[in-house]
Amino acid sequence: MKKKRLAMELERLDVPQVRSAYLEQYPTPPEMAADLLFFAYSMGDVQRKEVCDLGCGNGIFAIGAALLGASRVYGVDISDDMVKTAVKNAERMGVDAEFMVQDVKSFNKHCDTVIQNPPFGAQNRHADVPFMEKAMELADVVYSMHMKSTREFVLRTMEGLGGRVTHEMEYEFPIKRSFDFHRKDVEFFEIIAIRTEKVRK
Repeated sequence: MKKKRLAMELERLDVPQVRSAYLEQYPTPPEMAADLLFFAYSMGDVQRKEVCDLGCGNGIFAIGAALLGASRVYGVDISDDMVKTAVKNAERMGVDAEFMVQDVKSFNKHCDTVIQNPPFGAQNRHADVPFMEKAMELADVVYSMHMKSTREFVLRTMEGLGGRVTHEMEYEFPIKRSFDFHRKDVEFFEIIAIRTEKVRK
């Protein structure tokens, strides 16, 4: 499957209309998700691999990984509505994916690769830290998205967790007006996506 086709398929996924600002439930844009997934695929981190999507939302990374040939995919989210949507999306797309309602801190399915878009920490400072900690606990390779302004903190955290950052990618993440405190119809945020490998001792 080519990247453009993958993006088109991910465009078909539903997103719950009612979302939490505190949990920063902003959907990952399909083209951005397809770009990161295709890069992970090109690195040999998806096909025939077990892939986990922490804070899975509507399941976009888990479903995308399944479409790219992952042997098994898991998605976990604290929101029941998000997981219900992810399950329906996977059924519609005809992919085998296991989704569960759970706090990432208690999730314990080990996998080859984690691909995640955790909360950026705009509402709850360092809300992405538990996701980084759990990802490095579960997998040998982690792809994770963060605010570019927190880059140095993120790199230090991942290295402190025993990782070696091998690649960085930059994106503009559009957030559409979703809540009363939003003042613009759409606002763009500078994002980095990092690939981290667990350092073998």
